[in-house]
Amino acid sequence: MTTRIAPGVGANLLGQHSAERNQDATAYVGNLDPQVTEELLWELFVQAGPVVNVYVPKDRVTNQHQGYGFVEFRSEEDADYAIKVLNMIKLYGKPIRVNKASQDKKSLDVGANLFIGNLDPDVDEKLLYDTFSAFGVIVTNPKYPASVIC
Repeated sequence: MTTRIAPGVGANLLGQHSAERNQDATAYVGNLDPQVTEELLWELFVQAGPVVNVYVPKDRVTNQHQGYGFVEFRSEEDADYAIKVLNMIKLYGKPIRVNKASQDKKSLDVGANLFIGNLDPDVDEKLLYDTFSAFGVIVTNPKYPASVIC
């Protein structure tokens, strides 16, 4: 069975149908380029697991999305796998951030903020994430200012 996405299909992720949504199986997707559409997110995330729904909130005036969205999977395990596989991949040159939508930031125990300098110009956020995630859970994705001139 193939399910296609239609405009506004994500409306059940918020609002009156929120009780039907499986919050634990929903991934937050951030840092989206303006060119990214619900259809593109569907096609990308279905590679990681069965997608139930995609919702990208849009500005009511401009009808442009606000740089983030939500992808609901069939199970929490599918969402967890998608987070591991798709976090920090680049869409239109921007690394997307993929986290649990239900993650409560206040409950996270932050051990340290790590500042790293004198990096090679070829180092990007994805490389930093991949390198340091081997040492433990990364609570906040690395931020690397690409516009800094060394």
